[in-house]
Amino acid sequence: MAGMSKEDAAAAFDPLRPRLIRIAYRMLGSVADAEDVVQESFLRWLDADREAVREPEAYLRRVVTRLCLDQLKSARHRRETYVGTWLPEPVVEASEDAIDDVTLPLMLALERLSPLERAAFLLHDVFGLDFEEVAETIEREPAACRQLASRARGHVRSSRPRFDMPKERGLEIAAAFFAASRTGDMRTLQSLLAADVVVHADGGGKRSAVTAPVVGVDDVMQLQARLARIFAERMSRLVRYAFINGLPGFVTVEGDEELQTTALHIEDGKIVGIYVMRNPDKLRHLDGGTVH
Repeated sequence: MAGMSKEDAAAAFDPLRPRLIRIAYRMLGSVADAEDVVQESFLRWLDADREAVREPEAYLRRVVTRLCLDQLKSARHRRETYVGTWLPEPVVEASEDAIDDVTLPLMLALERLSPLERAAFLLHDVFGLDFEEVAETIEREPAACRQLASRARGHVRSSRPRFDMPKERGLEIAAAFFAASRTGDMRTLQSLLAADVVVHADGGGKRSAVTAPVVGVDDVMQLQARLARIFAERMSRLVRYAFINGLPGFVTVEGDEELQTTALHIEDGKIVGIYVMRNPDKLRHLDGGTVH
């Protein structure tokens, strides 16, 4: 590190940026906040005594995680006053190769954890750090980090994917759901849904959306029948089928000319969860349905 110029420091940082953004996004559930945190970590890297840093990636991971922990304290108040259902900002995968098992249901489960539980679980179980490094990152003893991760694991176990399904099959079901829901083909639509299907929609008070989860196939079908009448007057325009936070789904432009993402949680060939993002503030980072 001796004598590293700021230009060299920036060159060393750039390859690490995507991984740091992935950590921050999974901690915060916001693309914009994750990018802000990583940019702040970059500024701190430029100002740091880089000669004393043996492992830049570990150092930056600590900086990013601690900044995220600070953010989560204020985020909890914002979530409590949020209008309707809160969902994380959708990440539309540019490539199937980018998909991991941190799916949207798991991210919602992470919301129920304390910030330290969330950090310990993500750093150890998702990003593969040993507990000694987790301990150094979140400034706790390794034994305490093991307990934090164990508690988190118990809370999120039911939210991990339980059925492996070929990606192509997931997109086929997404395409069938899009066609049936937009054309009002209620018989086909119902055949795609599990009996205990749940719809979650996030309008953030900015666009119309159900303000609480709609649970059970009967109530979901009533909702879809109402939506079908709207689609008959103002049809959605499909942007693309894609994986959204690890789930098959699609990006559309709706009748109000605003983007929308729909992600489908599928188990044993049936849709058990429908996640619709309508809040325009959470869709600004999308460009033609893709986040880079």
